[in-house]
Amino acid sequence: MAYLIGIDIGTSGTKTAIFDHGGALICASTKEYALSQPQNGWAEQNPEDFWDAIVAGLQECFQKSGVAASDIDGIGLSGQMHGLVMLDKDNRVLRPCIIWCDQRTAKECEEITAKVGAERLIEITANPALTGFTASKILWVKNNQPEIYEKCAKILLPKDYIRFKLTGEFATEVSDASGMQLLDVPKRAWSDEVLSKLDIDKALLARVYESYEVSGQVTASAANETGLKAGTSVVGGAGDQAAGAVGSGIVKDGIISSTIGTSGVVFAHTDKISIDKGGRVHTFCHAVPGAWHVMGVTQAAGLSLQWLRNQMCTAEMEEAKKRGIDPYIIMDDMAAQVPIGANRLLYLPYLMGERTPHLDADCRGVFFGLSAMHTRADMIRSVMEGVSYSLNDCLQIIKNMGITPGAIRASGGGGKSPLWRQMQADVFNTPVQVNQSAEGGALGVALLAGVGVGVYKSVPEACEATIHIKEETAPVAGNSEKYAKVYALYTKLYPSLKGHFSELAGL
Repeated sequence: MAYLIGIDIGTSGTKTAIFDHGGALICASTKEYALSQPQNGWAEQNPEDFWDAIVAGLQECFQKSGVAASDIDGIGLSGQMHGLVMLDKDNRVLRPCIIWCDQRTAKECEEITAKVGAERLIEITANPALTGFTASKILWVKNNQPEIYEKCAKILLPKDYIRFKLTGEFATEVSDASGMQLLDVPKRAWSDEVLSKLDIDKALLARVYESYEVSGQVTASAANETGLKAGTSVVGGAGDQAAGAVGSGIVKDGIISSTIGTSGVVFAHTDKISIDKGGRVHTFCHAVPGAWHVMGVTQAAGLSLQWLRNQMCTAEMEEAKKRGIDPYIIMDDMAAQVPIGANRLLYLPYLMGERTPHLDADCRGVFFGLSAMHTRADMIRSVMEGVSYSLNDCLQIIKNMGITPGAIRASGGGGKSPLWRQMQADVFNTPVQVNQSAEGGALGVALLAGVGVGVYKSVPEACEATIHIKEETAPVAGNSEKYAKVYALYTKLYPSLKGHFSELAGL
């Protein structure tokens, strides 16, 4: 029997998984590593930790599953986007990887906008200059650590550093490269104009592939470390969001995903490139050849509920521990007893600023309408509703760009919670589906590997063969009408508070 491997290099750890050709999970291993915050707003990780996690994960999967390395047809790589890994001429890591959530580059974003032009930047890269993207990180090192920049011979994204360690090849692919802000997203190639204006040498960048294309083979030395077979093909893979979309079957028009993890993402496939001129949502190349995706991001989706759990739900956490269940199950049950609108309590989920639709680093979380009658259950319900409204903000922009959902597939915490699935279906007024498999990004890049080595003829065919709907939640008309009234008030709150958020930041 033959198998495929999907490797997902995340922020908290790396997941390594083996799948059969039907998409069934054979074995998975997750290895965690540290995140360093040497200064307020900074976030860095050691690229060697990524590699160590993969070596350990592969060895564990082979040992537990009994799968032979010779039975692996191909490997796909997924990873946290936007990170900056810098190598010297001897391929040694020059400094810790500056990762996606690092916020040190506000001045560099202004520099990028001034040099390229705000409108032209969006025309080429499909996005405004953002602190999270790689280009601003490159300029930060250039401006603040010139001695390191001068030694830099190669710039890689986190998953592409792993590709180099596996294959010896300097390569990336279109979906992850889109988040560097150096790619001409409509043309799916590096932008000579942006690189020239920012004075970044194109030779520093890796070769760009389509996500399913074979980008190299496992070397003998990597095989010796990992237990893989030398010569095993490694395909381009995908950034984490595109990989998760493939793993959820978001590979054709009409299907949109809503993912509630730490952040929240509404993700839509489109066969025709569509760019929001206001830069409120991201447009990137999709992992499907000749396609793109539009993505709206809520910074603190699941994070909002996690914050509430940790700060105010100690009793529920203790009860869950006694019963041996997840505290969120108890919190769901509490929220389900509260009516729509949370007894006139609204929540704005801006704990970490916001990206869609406001692109405002200064805005902060708000409970609006809090009174002495409200309970923890009301607050839990209010947070879940507020996150759903924020995701609806994303969806409405995507709809206005001409992308219409026939169904929405939920994943992450929002996919596991029956209440949150129903809430999303009602707020979106669109059926919400969940897949049988919850493997997401690791499965997505394993399928891309299958396409690359000829197991499947195309990415849509791979998804059709392996991804199946477990259940569907239909919107309730009466509920949708009630939510619409609350949502109308929700949309008025940020404009009213915007100036005050700025004032607060300046205190």
